[in-house]
Amino acid sequence: MHLEHEQAEQYLYYAMSIGEQLLVSGAEVGRVEDTIRRICKAYGAQRVDVFSITSSIVTTMYGDDFGICTQTRRVSEMENNLDRLDKLNRLSRKICSEKPAPEEIRKELEIIQNGPRYSFVVQLAVYALISGCFSVFFGGDWKDMVSSAVIGVILKVFQSYIKKGSVNSLITALLCAAVGGFLSNLAVLTGLGSHADLISIGNIMLLIPGIAFTNSVRDMFSGDTITGLLRFIESLLLAVTIALGFTFANFLF
Repeated sequence: MHLEHEQAEQYLYYAMSIGEQLLVSGAEVGRVEDTIRRICKAYGAQRVDVFSITSSIVTTMYGDDFGICTQTRRVSEMENNLDRLDKLNRLSRKICSEKPAPEEIRKELEIIQNGPRYSFVVQLAVYALISGCFSVFFGGDWKDMVSSAVIGVILKVFQSYIKKGSVNSLITALLCAAVGGFLSNLAVLTGLGSHADLISIGNIMLLIPGIAFTNSVRDMFSGDTITGLLRFIESLLLAVTIALGFTFANFLF
């Protein structure tokens, strides 16, 4: 497939966009790098060098027709979305087999990015369900379950309000943990709950970085040691921050 340099840059741009969305949606870096490499080679690149970590993607591709193209993409936010991940995988396979024009790729990518998401009301219901169920799972009674569910809803609203100000994720976790711990103790003091620790456990499960920690182990076993260590350190810092927030709230009482 004969490409001019400008066309090659376009295809590399969309390959990077797909790789970025894969990384944001929760894909491992090996999948991101392999997807970008396959798309570039489908359009005639003879050599493709891709390096990805949790916050950055760098790709250089070479072809006799278009020369050397290099692009860098900064990834600043993570949002696990398995449905989007599946659609991006299918799009990348379609690109490799059919080799569509850049405009068609752009339209397909926009459809995926603007796809339906859970409404805020559904998210509130899920937060309440998770908090209440985990509180009971660890031994709480029905009062603890109701208190934890209500606090879970409050934490979701509080978290959404904080994120509008682009606050650092660690600060967001610290504030949410402190508010959750404070409300758990307050619920027990007012007689709405029975055990502050069991109510807090339900709320902690909303914040704990379980998926990030699992991904870090997966990356290290896949040979992506740098990314695995980065994810592991991020998970550890987040867990410590959450613990500090709940400890501070408990200290007040």
